[in-house]
Amino acid sequence: MDKKAIDALLRKIESTEKDTGNPRVQTIVNRIVRDLFATIEEHDVQPHEFWSAISYLTEAGQSGEYGLIAAGLGLEHFLDLRMDEQEAAQGLGGGTPRTIEGPLYVAGAPETSGLARLDIDEQPGEVLFMQGQVRGADGQPLAGALVEVWHANHLGRYSFFDPEQTPYNLRSTIRSDADGRYRLRTRVPVGYSVPPCGATDKLLTALGRHGTRPAHVHFFVTADGHRKLTTQINIDGDPYLWDDFAFATREGLVPAMTKVTDPDALRSHEVDQPFHSIDFDFELHAQRDGLPADEIERAHFVA
Repeated sequence: MDKKAIDALLRKIESTEKDTGNPRVQTIVNRIVRDLFATIEEHDVQPHEFWSAISYLTEAGQSGEYGLIAAGLGLEHFLDLRMDEQEAAQGLGGGTPRTIEGPLYVAGAPETSGLARLDIDEQPGEVLFMQGQVRGADGQPLAGALVEVWHANHLGRYSFFDPEQTPYNLRSTIRSDADGRYRLRTRVPVGYSVPPCGATDKLLTALGRHGTRPAHVHFFVTADGHRKLTTQINIDGDPYLWDDFAFATREGLVPAMTKVTDPDALRSHEVDQPFHSIDFDFELHAQRDGLPADEIERAHFVA
């Protein structure tokens, strides 16, 4: 098309906007429309291709997979990288790395002091104990911090999104003790893939990519006067550890996992079979003015 005709159409579209509209929404939507026009023109997108894309977006919305698609296209990780740079520009560095939340958090998991037992439902897999300390950037323990934790079962499914699981299976909220320590018992998680033949799978297949995530455990960690940490740890040795379709694996988030066979340790942990153990500490930054928001407003499943 003649560029003058394209620009004329864009001006006409934008001229219909009134002052009663939201200026930021206007600016962003107009930019997106301009970029889409340019993409259609540059790649000669045909009408049937355009309407096929509209049908795909409708299907993705109906299936509730936009959260997975955002992760799979690297958009969620990109937002993390932007926050990292914004914090660094304000002199903030170190601490436990953030990484993506993902679309499967559910608020309201029962709060526990002491050892939290995550595996409510019976499931296969080896027992995993994970423990550590929540500290501030000054190294001091943070008593009363909240460690929210959630992960998938042996089939790669999350409670509430999987009707076959007990509510809050593999989900807990742990309050750290006077020394900032937390402890949990669960099953060693496994990696999993996006729903087969779903919207995310179709897109990744068309891109020649896989939709598999390595085994991981999600966390929100909060403490008074400190910035909320959204992160997850990965299970070392997973074949997809550094090939996560969601780009969430980061240095500093792959702790060692050891197998414990000592009889005294088995007795003290009240298990009769060898178990795995992970030590992992969380280091939070103190809250202060001028930093990007650490509490991200986004839709969550309501139990």
